[in-house]
Amino acid sequence: MQDVPNLHYFISDVHLGLKGFNPLERERHFANFLLTIPENTAELYLLGDIFDFWYEYKYVIPRGLTRTLGALALLNDRGVKIYFINGNHDVWTFNYLQNEVGFIILDELTVRDINGVKFCLAHGDELTGESSHIFLKKVFKNRLLQRAFSAIHPRWAFGLASRWSRHNRLNCGRNFEFRGEEDPLYNVAVEFEKREKVDYFIFGHMHTAGNNLTPKGAGFYILGEWIYGCDYLVYNSMTKELVWQRANMS
Repeated sequence: MQDVPNLHYFISDVHLGLKGFNPLERERHFANFLLTIPENTAELYLLGDIFDFWYEYKYVIPRGLTRTLGALALLNDRGVKIYFINGNHDVWTFNYLQNEVGFIILDELTVRDINGVKFCLAHGDELTGESSHIFLKKVFKNRLLQRAFSAIHPRWAFGLASRWSRHNRLNCGRNFEFRGEEDPLYNVAVEFEKREKVDYFIFGHMHTAGNNLTPKGAGFYILGEWIYGCDYLVYNSMTKELVWQRANMS
């Protein structure tokens, strides 16, 4: 008898396509990881910046992601629901990932009820209060500017994105540490739980895997990136346990 689907995965900040840290091997390892997700998995939550740059032309998709897209499509065919929140690096999901891979797009700061347990989920770049991130996200979401960008030949568009990505803080060559109550996203959780009860807050963007509790006892989690740590969370809806796990990327 097949196990009842009861596992829920939370992943962010893989930055597939980032020029550095052996991108081809990272993509292969991530795709292999997706293929090892157990049969009793119900949902996979991808909380932004899975791709270091994603832009959908009408007839062109980014190269170098074939294994990952295939693995995600296989998960969808298997019945795993794949939820995606746009990060600041992969804003431009128009319909390809939804129609071809089966993504279900969620809004930033979404509350999901998993068998009576409430999870507040976000990538986090729009919530930190950093004016540069807020401004860029508005620019990236502007329909007129999106149409203008679509007129640029992919060769130049992806070249521009690659040069911009070199300034990604992953390229600074060091880990960032979890700041707990000093993390700007912690304040977002504290304010949010004043108006709505939540059991767990799970955010990305900061690249600093760690967790503590909010004043009302909710679990506050920041997911790690997949360059140095490869950390992710798994929730078991039968045992009501949320645990850290680390992918084997060797």
